[in-house]
Amino acid sequence: MYTIKDVALKAGLSQATVSRVINNHPYVSEDKKRAVQQAMDELGYVPNSSAQRLRNIKTNKVAVLVSRIVNPFFSQLVDAMERQAATAGYQLILCNTRIDPKKELDFFQLLKSKQVDGIIMASAENRWSAIEPFTKYGPIIYCNEYDPDATVTRVRLDQIEGGYIGTRHLLDKGHRKIAYCQGNDSSVSTNRRKGFLKAVTEAGMEPNPDWMFKNIFTIEDGRRIFNHLRELPDSPTAIFTGSDEVAAGIIKEAQAHSWQVPEDLAVVGFDDQPIAELLDPQITTINQFTSDIGIKAMEVMLEIINQPSLNTSRDILLPLHLIERQST
Repeated sequence: MYTIKDVALKAGLSQATVSRVINNHPYVSEDKKRAVQQAMDELGYVPNSSAQRLRNIKTNKVAVLVSRIVNPFFSQLVDAMERQAATAGYQLILCNTRIDPKKELDFFQLLKSKQVDGIIMASAENRWSAIEPFTKYGPIIYCNEYDPDATVTRVRLDQIEGGYIGTRHLLDKGHRKIAYCQGNDSSVSTNRRKGFLKAVTEAGMEPNPDWMFKNIFTIEDGRRIFNHLRELPDSPTAIFTGSDEVAAGIIKEAQAHSWQVPEDLAVVGFDDQPIAELLDPQITTINQFTSDIGIKAMEVMLEIINQPSLNTSRDILLPLHLIERQST
């Protein structure tokens, strides 16, 4: 968090001069005023008195950051948040970052300019060090995603356990050649991968790097992964995907090439979205209780807005479990 000393260094002026500008003291040249204002803008510095006035303004709006609104997980999550916010007379502002770190930071200007009372991060493209300076403008919490360095509340699931139970299920079905798909390097993806690796290691196996895939998100990604796997001289008999979208793409492409699921390839999804039950075969998946996460995150945010003393570093962990269907 920047101080008046940082502003003075940035502007090339004394702290006394910066203080006079901030307090509208007479006899300060326009050039020095402009230099101080430019330094404050570049650093994102807000004088304590101004920041306090902004914090006391209520907009009855909460911003929610998601990475891909087309992902059914986020649609269901945001819908639950919006319903919970409405019961308290609040509105939800949806911010779609498109997995773009700069775009994500731009949305934090909503908090800085007091257009919203708080921000819920359902996705995270920047490290906590880039987000932390914005906490002086209002509450920020993580939902599902999180940064281990963050000093704010996190409402999340045990993704390591999710990766573990999905992989353990395939191992219990007798599979020893298991492929794995993950998203990016987010906390959710990396923790699921840890769970996968824990399960295969306990089974005395080494993961095959040719069967490990990254930055896999969509149905089309799933189709592409299947076509890659079927061309391998040694292909896996099962695959644990990072989402039901990916699982659906794999299954549909497998069927297009006359592969049987689960006989030729067993598939586990993640999220338990409606598509998991609509597809034939229905998808074995990990239920994240998406609506429950959204409701809880919004409840926590509204509590903090109304009682700032609750804005502490809490780790709220919610359950998940495997739903076995026909794809395994």
